[in-house]
Amino acid sequence: MQHLNPQQLAIYLQNHQPYLLDVREPWEFAHCHLPDSHLIPLGQLAGHLDELDPDQDIVVICHHGHRSQQAGMFMQRQGFSRITNLDTGIDGWARTVDQTMPVY
Repeated sequence: MQHLNPQQLAIYLQNHQPYLLDVREPWEFAHCHLPDSHLIPLGQLAGHLDELDPDQDIVVICHHGHRSQQAGMFMQRQGFSRITNLDTGIDGWARTVDQTMPVY
């Protein structure tokens, strides 16, 4: 699994269109999220893996980067090969890339 900090992800998104997988809870996603991201809460991920392409670039996002890392490790064990974890999560994104985004 690769790891990108928010600044690195911002640069990466300028030239790439990965699947942005947000594994937070619905209330967290409603509070703030990256444009074009898709919500599948971590507790529901196993039941939705068949909706995802194991060969697609997938960036996994959560609040601080811990749940997304767990999700990424789980996905790798299930055969997903192109997983990237957003280190420091949406909180890091809001504090360093998009300071207009609400934090919690």
